[in-house]
Amino acid sequence: MSFMSKKVKVIPCSGIGKSHGLLAREMGLRVVNELCPQEAETECLAYIMTEDREILDRVKESKFVTIDGCPKMCAAKSVAHVGGTVAQEFRVVDALKEYRGVKPGNAAALNEDGWKIVDATAEKISARVKEIYGEE
Repeated sequence: MSFMSKKVKVIPCSGIGKSHGLLAREMGLRVVNELCPQEAETECLAYIMTEDREILDRVKESKFVTIDGCPKMCAAKSVAHVGGTVAQEFRVVDALKEYRGVKPGNAAALNEDGWKIVDATAEKISARVKEIYGEE
């Protein structure tokens, strides 16, 4: 019998080469490592996208919060495609609407404004993660 975690899976997009992808990854890491370490964990999006056999069992028995950098919603679509339950979708582009005109940095590094966006959005994501975790 395998151990199945009750933790909410937080899946950020990869968004390589884009500041939005870096924001998504940093938001996800902040939630999992600092704000909700007891309630959340992450999985590798690439394993989900390639339908890695080991991860598929965990995907089907978990609830997910996805964080996508762009409107293409790769993280949310990939989780749903393999049978995961996406309990909440977050989009970096929506978070940035609150910060019109602010440049968060570039694909390689966030600036001070970028980190402020990460902190504020990660707080919102973590609140939702805790709600979902509490529903179990």
